[in-house]
Amino acid sequence: MRKTLPRVESVHRALVLLKVIIESGSIGVTEAAGMLEVNASTAQRLLATLVQDGFAAQGRDRKYTAGPALHSPGLATRIPQLSDRLRPALEALFDRVGETVHLSTLVGARILHLDGIEARAHSIRFGLRVGVWLPAHITSGGKALLADLSEDEVESRYSEIVTASRGKSDAIDMTSLRTQLADVRASRIAWNLEESEPGIAAMSISIGEFGSQRIAMSIALPISRFTTERGEKWSHDLIDIADAIAQGRS
Repeated sequence: MRKTLPRVESVHRALVLLKVIIESGSIGVTEAAGMLEVNASTAQRLLATLVQDGFAAQGRDRKYTAGPALHSPGLATRIPQLSDRLRPALEALFDRVGETVHLSTLVGARILHLDGIEARAHSIRFGLRVGVWLPAHITSGGKALLADLSEDEVESRYSEIVTASRGKSDAIDMTSLRTQLADVRASRIAWNLEESEPGIAAMSISIGEFGSQRIAMSIALPISRFTTERGEKWSHDLIDIADAIAQGRS
């Protein structure tokens, strides 16, 4: 007879919460604590862990809903995606610019690409990054979403990274990041000129909060095809589409 191994209680509890989030749509700390028969601080730590790993997200009402990791294209059964709602706007942007476009969301200090359209008409192009995670501070989408946060919240997210890496923060220039985010807040447009990958130019805008996730829309292409004139035109295109989404016209 096979011996049954004892279950890991913290893992079991996290999976119970994840199942409730998927089936019910959301859960609060008090509800989670009562369901698991634990104190509120324990329930909050479990939910915070799900948020940090992208399996949950916390909305303005303080409740926890499905996070971006649950929208991964690799899942056999997917919950309804935000990208389904935003696909028409993404297609509208693609029609205007003719370059690869993406939707992304912020999780901690990383972004996850949720959806995209690849510019297949170009032999040399920026390929799709759907399902790919990248550090937020080196991507245009990440900067656009970080700029939505307060300076204190940005500092908090990056201090957690420094703590986790035992104080090694050489790769993150917080002074430069603060300056870049101030520029994004002023112009609404975030830039990535060969920061995430050599030979790549990208630009993004935050298009707002959907459920409990903030979403950015981006354009990316080989830097050899990028010009100042295109950057100016596409900035207007991004702002126009973001405003249309906000007004419910797209």
